[in-house]
Amino acid sequence: MNGFSQKTHILIVDDDDRIRELLKRYLGKRDYVVNTAKDAFDAKQMLLMFSYDLLIVDVMMPGMNGFELTQDIRQNSNIPIVLLTAKGETVDRIEGLSSGADDYLSKPFDPEELVLRVEAILRRANQFSSTHTQKVQIGPWIFTHGDAQLSRQGEDGITRSLTEKEHQLLSYLVNHGNAAVSRDELSQVMGLSGNDRTIDVQVTRLRKKLDDTHRPPRILQTLRGKGYLLKIEHVYGSK
Repeated sequence: MNGFSQKTHILIVDDDDRIRELLKRYLGKRDYVVNTAKDAFDAKQMLLMFSYDLLIVDVMMPGMNGFELTQDIRQNSNIPIVLLTAKGETVDRIEGLSSGADDYLSKPFDPEELVLRVEAILRRANQFSSTHTQKVQIGPWIFTHGDAQLSRQGEDGITRSLTEKEHQLLSYLVNHGNAAVSRDELSQVMGLSGNDRTIDVQVTRLRKKLDDTHRPPRILQTLRGKGYLLKIEHVYGSK
């Protein structure tokens, strides 16, 4: 289970069955865990249930197109997105990048080129994660990865210890900072039953540790139909 969770998870969104299966097989051989969705609606449902490291999205889809889906995702997530399209004009590339995509590849394309672009994007994302997310500010509190405690800014120097589950929950939310994480995903990560309300209890306890007792909460927010979102005020470098 740990080996599976440590692998890179990719979601392919394309209305062309052939392309979906081709990319799934090709990326699967590179040891990526790949899921597919046939349109934006299916993709949004998948994103509510699972966490992905990267999305590959076709632009020309019925209903919500790839540009619109990218813009929608960017409202609450910074997940890397690669757009695929049959159009290769500069204006379309600009529109794709303006919508929030990280890269843009025109069809037809060599699957090997797509893999190289995916690897480059993931390297940049991992460098950011390992270099810049060692310590974060959450409301008035500072949280450092590896430390099971919160410390408050200011002269009082108050610290609050976290239980194992609170630490596990907060660490996972920090890794997905400013992006919604579904309740089912948190339950799976913490080894709880999908029907177990224990996750709600842990969220409530963590909110108390964060002094986030407002209605509605301001730091550890509940997004209806999406899950929980942790607001991160600042990310400190590791230097």
